[in-house]
Amino acid sequence: MNRVVITGMGWITPMGHDIESAWRRLLAGESGIARTSIFDARTFPTQISAEVKGFRFAEHLSNHAEHAGAGRNTQFALAACAQAWRSAGLDSTRLDLDRVGIYLGAGEGELDFDAYNAASLASWRDEATGTDTVRWAQIAMERMTPVREVEQEPNMPLSHLALLTGARGPALNCLTACAASTQAIGEATEILRRGDADVMIGGGAHSMIHPYGVTGFNRLTALSTMNDDPPRASRPFDATRGGFVLGEGAGMVILETLDHARARNAPILCEVVGYGSTADAFRITDQHPDGTGAVIAMREALADAGLTPHDVHYINAHGTGTRENDGNETGAIRQVFGEHARNVPVSSIKSMMGHLIAAAGSVELITCVLSIRDQVLPPTMNLHHRDPECDLDYVPNAARKATVKVAMSNSFGFGGQNDTLIVRAM
Repeated sequence: MNRVVITGMGWITPMGHDIESAWRRLLAGESGIARTSIFDARTFPTQISAEVKGFRFAEHLSNHAEHAGAGRNTQFALAACAQAWRSAGLDSTRLDLDRVGIYLGAGEGELDFDAYNAASLASWRDEATGTDTVRWAQIAMERMTPVREVEQEPNMPLSHLALLTGARGPALNCLTACAASTQAIGEATEILRRGDADVMIGGGAHSMIHPYGVTGFNRLTALSTMNDDPPRASRPFDATRGGFVLGEGAGMVILETLDHARARNAPILCEVVGYGSTADAFRITDQHPDGTGAVIAMREALADAGLTPHDVHYINAHGTGTRENDGNETGAIRQVFGEHARNVPVSSIKSMMGHLIAAAGSVELITCVLSIRDQVLPPTMNLHHRDPECDLDYVPNAARKATVKVAMSNSFGFGGQNDTLIVRAM
């Protein structure tokens, strides 16, 4: 079985558009959360989000014209991939592109909201509780743009990345909600381990800060409504937590077999040593209260890595700031790590970054790699009122120097998807 290493990383996030500047802001405890500006959210229960601000697509790709019409999430993916590709020192002319693949956890793109809304409003029947579907279709056919309809499909970021890099190997996309990009990187690792590729681009991209996305999560009562104080609205593990803050962005890593990376003298950032993936088989929007799926995912990842709980120096938690997740995740960590759980630092960057949904896991894995590189832990911000149910070391409110050789990243998604990755210093 091949060993798998990470040789390049890139991200576009609410905290910044490159690795170093966003990392500095995370360590400083700053926030990417503010009033929503992408659309008028004044009438919504939640009026805040973690937007990617000041992003200019043309600044990230010299051949950006080849990707005309790309959706917002796809532009994030392309920019993050270009960063990762450059940092890994890859050159398409020197690669067997049939052995270069892509595995993404990318969500749906932006809908043509103007057209959808126009069609809906024009076809509503006042005398009934429904829509004139024939009229709706007529307006939609007149107003909707075919390119935008195609570009909002979840597979489109992958298609654009193949065009960008020339990758002709395995090409897959999973959309397992908040666990998607963690699962994608894990499955990309498996492809490399079994020898079906030499290089894999792994990661995710998502942008759900739009009226339909916010409405859906508001209906689920999953979002924070702390509109008057955006930087402090995301409060993982705090007794006063009230839901997550919706974010957007992309995170990409370049994965290679160790032999391939060494053969080209690539910069090796760390090794991916463990991956676990499970389903709760419980409810669509709730984790199992016993944390069973999360427990098994963490145990599978440890077994895959040949490590024990005592070997883990840091856990990057899913840590959404919802009542259900934070208590369940804490309980699951206690089950896996036993008495040692109190000795393992755990933190959630969602307190600053917001929740990037399908892209969250990839961004959080990059954080683990940076923690190993710099021997420092990012904080969990806004943790001032400790919940008795959440009794671990969450690195509250300030970054911390630490010895970090092995880091674990957890992602748990709606639908009961649980995925865990473990990375280790080389």
